[in-house]
Amino acid sequence: MDAHLELKQQLVDCIRMLESTDIIDYNGHASIRLDDGLMLINAGNCQRSRLTTADICTIDMDGQVLGAATGKPPLEFHLHAGIYRARPDARAVVHAHPKWSTYLTMTGTPYAPVYAQGSLVYPVPVLDSPNSINNRAMADRLAATLGDRPAALMKSHGAVTVGQNIVEAFVLANYMEENAHRQVMAMQIGQPYAFNDHELALCREKLWSPALFQRAWDHFQAKLG
Repeated sequence: MDAHLELKQQLVDCIRMLESTDIIDYNGHASIRLDDGLMLINAGNCQRSRLTTADICTIDMDGQVLGAATGKPPLEFHLHAGIYRARPDARAVVHAHPKWSTYLTMTGTPYAPVYAQGSLVYPVPVLDSPNSINNRAMADRLAATLGDRPAALMKSHGAVTVGQNIVEAFVLANYMEENAHRQVMAMQIGQPYAFNDHELALCREKLWSPALFQRAWDHFQAKLG
């Protein structure tokens, strides 16, 4: 029996849920770091909407595939490896190309905390490059931009979130994109209200909760059928 089958299924559910909400399309990937320093990651050529555990690769931090797999890791596996090298606390990474968050970076508009859940990732640093994270140098550059934050944006490219588990990384990706969507739409009417420091502190105190993260995960997972 596959010792990591449950984690692979979590990764499958994560990616399929991100695809169903248009945060991931035919590209994008997510990973889970294993206790032995390896990672689980979806194959680069997989169909995200029909992903199965057979599409999950086990790789080392150099991208070498270990064991049986139906495909190769995505070219941007470096993104995951770079974050894991720099962030011992990170156990899961999501990288996607969400529309609304990317619209902000295309125009140089700072991400503003306009939505309670979206405020959890604020402030969000931005990598000042649209280039793919397909080599170690770019991965290290992204990891340095991310620093100790739970999320970062990449100019005219996409976004990354990290978590202590895949549930957290998934939910933060959804929170960030929902916040960006609301911000962009509100900007069509006027200047959106941004939470002040006191309100941000209250949001983090009340909403940074494994139970609430699990509730959000369960909400989207139920829609998979």
